[in-house]
Amino acid sequence: MCGIAGFKTSSNVNYVEVLNGMTNAMKTRGPDDSGLWFDENSKTGLCHARLSILDLTSTGHQPMTSKSGRLIMVFNGEIYNYKQLKAELGGVEISWRGTSDSEVLLEAIERWGMVEALQKATGMFALAVMDRKLNKIYLARDRFGEKPLYYGLMQGSFIFASDLKALKIYPGVDFSIDRVSLARYLQYGNVPAPYSIYKNVFKVEPGSVLCVDAVSLAVDTQHYWSTQDCFSSSTPRNTSADQYVDKLESVLSESVGSQMISDVSLGAFLSGGIDSTTVVALMQKHSTTKVKTFSIGFDDPQYNEAEHARLVAKHLGTDHHDLYVSGRMALDVVPLLPAIYDEPFSDASQIPTYLVSSLAKKHVTVALTGDGGDELFGGYKRYLLAKDMWAKISRLPLPVRETISRALKSLPFSVLDKTITPLGRTFKQPLLADKLLKLGTVLGASNRQDFYRDAFLSYNSTPANWVIGCDASADFSLESGFSGSFLTEMMLLDLMIYLPNDNLVKVDRASMAVSLETRAPFLDKSVVQYAAQIPEEIKVRSGVGKWPLRQVLYRYVPQELIEKPKVGFAVPLASWLRGPLRDWAENYINENRLLDEGYFNAKIVQERWREHLSGRRNWQYQLWSVLMFQCWLESVG
Repeated sequence: MCGIAGFKTSSNVNYVEVLNGMTNAMKTRGPDDSGLWFDENSKTGLCHARLSILDLTSTGHQPMTSKSGRLIMVFNGEIYNYKQLKAELGGVEISWRGTSDSEVLLEAIERWGMVEALQKATGMFALAVMDRKLNKIYLARDRFGEKPLYYGLMQGSFIFASDLKALKIYPGVDFSIDRVSLARYLQYGNVPAPYSIYKNVFKVEPGSVLCVDAVSLAVDTQHYWSTQDCFSSSTPRNTSADQYVDKLESVLSESVGSQMISDVSLGAFLSGGIDSTTVVALMQKHSTTKVKTFSIGFDDPQYNEAEHARLVAKHLGTDHHDLYVSGRMALDVVPLLPAIYDEPFSDASQIPTYLVSSLAKKHVTVALTGDGGDELFGGYKRYLLAKDMWAKISRLPLPVRETISRALKSLPFSVLDKTITPLGRTFKQPLLADKLLKLGTVLGASNRQDFYRDAFLSYNSTPANWVIGCDASADFSLESGFSGSFLTEMMLLDLMIYLPNDNLVKVDRASMAVSLETRAPFLDKSVVQYAAQIPEEIKVRSGVGKWPLRQVLYRYVPQELIEKPKVGFAVPLASWLRGPLRDWAENYINENRLLDEGYFNAKIVQERWREHLSGRRNWQYQLWSVLMFQCWLESVG
């Protein structure tokens, strides 16, 4: 894995100083090698920080120039099918300088053009290419956004980088916080692409190519991949359930095998759940040695998956490593988070993700993950819950729902607390008043996408009220553009929005902080395309998701070893905020500090904090989002 950055400018800058500064800002992404390229005539610069995975020799050095000299590329990621592309390009008939996938991709781009080359390629990546002939700069990201890429157009300069830290090295650029993006962050726990936390900085969207005219700096975007089109155009095969399972095993096995190609040590994260266990089982099938596996355990059994992961590892015969994390160890990670996530990010499972990445890095340089399995095969319990809830709610006419919604939301919490909370205690329904207020929010949803967003993807239902100076009319909606079944619509929303902006960001930043490369076999193009062809009634059977994936796994692991309640990569955040993190939190959200900084409505934050401390309400996610922003703000000065 690597870091890339560069610029096209019309002003005079010390390009060596700027490019070296950008490279140094990305050292954790690429500690093994670095390089830079600058063209005096076009005032265009590229730089690269390398984590060597394939072709460890100097022939893999970047920036890399194509054989004709026309293209110069910086590349971050892996192309898993580079050997097939190499053969298609001419194989031994071409005089290759080395054995890197980067060289193959660069020649493929020159031969076929950017879009066609990326359509043929399978991998995870972010890249930049300078075309000297056309005088254009191209930026691109992989299909699901496993690798990050930011860009900005400011004061006659176009700049880009894998990290915001590297982007900030460029002199004279205004990095003003976008208050609408801040509200989006409060709602989703991240800033979704194409936005960033800054007004003038954006993210290249997954599956897209940005073309920048090096003279006018005009930007044009083209998509070489659409997840929506992949699912919309797929036709279920006329085949049996067992044949779907056989084919899925074959496609997954091929994906796992291709992602095990590496010139450095390799292992996998193992939680003991269906997705990671399937990946590890197939890895062990391909390997002649014991696969190294890694898991994190907590003292609290409610959050501990390590014991189960150890049993699965024993059955599969892996070389297993686990780390039991005390509350103190986990809390010690909190001050590191702003540096790891150089944009505000508040999915609290970032903490165990960083810890398991740190554990893995002691033994390997590459780790495979199970990311994408839930989204592709209907694994999240919320899919079935949302489908059932919407079926009931939508029976009521929208005007009736809106009236009930307004009535519930207008009730002061103090009234609900006195009348409803005692009932909740009687019927063993904790935080019943909170649930009624949540119901008030989702009842007003005019369509099922808004309902799913409000009920299951939003941390905060009124984010604009929390942010001072935020345009309350801003659009915070999420759309898949899909008009099929509700189940597929939810999976698409997660594949297009939740997965790239939350899960993949979490894993990439945590692993890159310790110079560990992660790979996700479920996100291989062939796996996604085949998953799109599997009918819903095969994916979800008798109220259980991931049916075909479970059948594949049962061929390697006994069913009774797998079927257990899903714990997830969670942490006891609510109790931490009331206990060991209380003093730390109060330092960041005290009223005077919030008023001085001027980003958050201090009255709302303080009220939510008091309610949370009292135990009457659980505002863990909303408060954690504020706290992570505050920590980040302090770290960037």
